[in-house]
Amino acid sequence: MALDLHPSEHVIFAGHPSWRGTLSFYLRGTLAALGVAAIAALATVIGGGFDLTWVIVGFVVAVAVVIVVGFVYRLSTTYTITNQRLTIERGILSKHMQQTRVERVQNVNTDQTLVDRLMRVGQVDFDTAGSDDSDFTFRGVANPQQVVRAVDKAHREREQRGLQHGADEGFEPTPPGGL
Repeated sequence: MALDLHPSEHVIFAGHPSWRGTLSFYLRGTLAALGVAAIAALATVIGGGFDLTWVIVGFVVAVAVVIVVGFVYRLSTTYTITNQRLTIERGILSKHMQQTRVERVQNVNTDQTLVDRLMRVGQVDFDTAGSDDSDFTFRGVANPQQVVRAVDKAHREREQRGLQHGADEGFEPTPPGGL
């Protein structure tokens, strides 16, 4: 599902979670695959004999599932920042779109664990005004600071547009304290 842009809307940032961001998922998955291999080994021992073939098959299948799931998640998640809104799109067969308007973004926070910093990835969490949707986060982005700069640019463009629109319409901004 491609994002339909409104008139005068343009993309400032668009991307997917970085492949480096999925490495920790792959590491955890590989450890889980070792667990599957250990269970397969235990099952073959309990079953009356040790068969290394089932242990290897269990490990390979589990690792393959982890790789496919990580790859599909990465490619089926798209983050977009335009001069008017932020959007997270997820899914292949079924789609989920989460979006908020730029003016609703109050705080932008980045988080990078030690492993994230080594991998040069992180997550960017957006606090939005009056929203019950508390989890609006770009996870596993390659350059979290670039995302923060993109949101800042969107805010600046919105302010510029507001000033130009007011001047074009003959409106003057109301001074602090009213008229």
